[in-house]
Amino acid sequence: MINETFVASSPKEAYGQAVQKYGEDNISLAGAKQIKYDDGVLRCEVIISVSENVFKECTFGEHRFVVDKESEEELLSEIDVLKEQLELLKEDIYQDIEKDSSILSDVKKLFIKKGISSQWLESIFRSLIGTDIIEDSKLLASYLIEEIDEALKIKEEDFSIPKIMMLVGPTGVGKTTTIAKLAARYAYLLDKPYKVALLNLDSYKVGAVEQLEHYAKIMQVEHISINNTDSFKERLKELEGYDVVLVDTAGMSPYDTQKFIQTVEYVKTESERKIEVNLVLSATVKYEDMEDIYENFSFLNLDSLIISKFDETKHFGTLLNFMLLYKLPMSYFSIGQEVPDDLMFADKEFLLEKFIGDIDEG
Repeated sequence: MINETFVASSPKEAYGQAVQKYGEDNISLAGAKQIKYDDGVLRCEVIISVSENVFKECTFGEHRFVVDKESEEELLSEIDVLKEQLELLKEDIYQDIEKDSSILSDVKKLFIKKGISSQWLESIFRSLIGTDIIEDSKLLASYLIEEIDEALKIKEEDFSIPKIMMLVGPTGVGKTTTIAKLAARYAYLLDKPYKVALLNLDSYKVGAVEQLEHYAKIMQVEHISINNTDSFKERLKELEGYDVVLVDTAGMSPYDTQKFIQTVEYVKTESERKIEVNLVLSATVKYEDMEDIYENFSFLNLDSLIISKFDETKHFGTLLNFMLLYKLPMSYFSIGQEVPDDLMFADKEFLLEKFIGDIDEG
């Protein structure tokens, strides 16, 4: 697909130009913005997507067949250069507005202070150039909250087929306690009791096996300790009749290569069922650690994010920033230490209310 921008005094007029050139059935709307040009006039830019074949036919007309490949590539290259120049022009306009607008600057500083990256904020601000939103601090803050809400994703619970859920994460985020909460939820707290088994791969942490075994006895669910990948594969086969197999792993520093290699081997184990990998991340995560955590654990092909330790912080901006940058869907929140009570299905509004409360405190 090729994107082309049409400029006019109104979105309707610009879109009409695109329809006139390509026909309404051949285009799809890719974006629309209001831009104040250097002459001070506010104009509307409408970006449409069109297939390469239609673009060539409507742009080159009957002569398209006599345009040699070299000339065509040269023309497309020139179009790319024009697009780059347009982006640079927009960047210059944004920089000028940011210098002159105390509203934009103040809102940006506030959200950065609360943990949201300037990279994400600036991408939103650029899309608002020429609108009234950047002229009102409350309106701008509300718009940012709406954009965060839109960007957050939830992974729904699905028990239509048996599942294997492996929990991974840094040391000390509460994986074992979270697994116990999940086991209780699935076995006792949903619309029907599901058959649950617990597998423990954590042979590093002192007492880890005993802790999970203790929870398993209380809940009367199967608990098995695993020492190698061959044993893991065999046990998964034996547990095919279970609805949910929960797998606890060793806590890892992002720099612990040996444990990572071993965990990757477990994840790649052949199984009739897909092994869902869930990253457990503390709500207290530090901004400086985010990139290291994601870059290392992303090698495990993460399916969702389970957030722990909600009760240990009042500041959730860095956590939100993690999800905005890496686009991982959330599945559960661990909101306290009690098993099984302090676990809830992920809720965007719950998280945003806590973030807004932090924003309101300044």
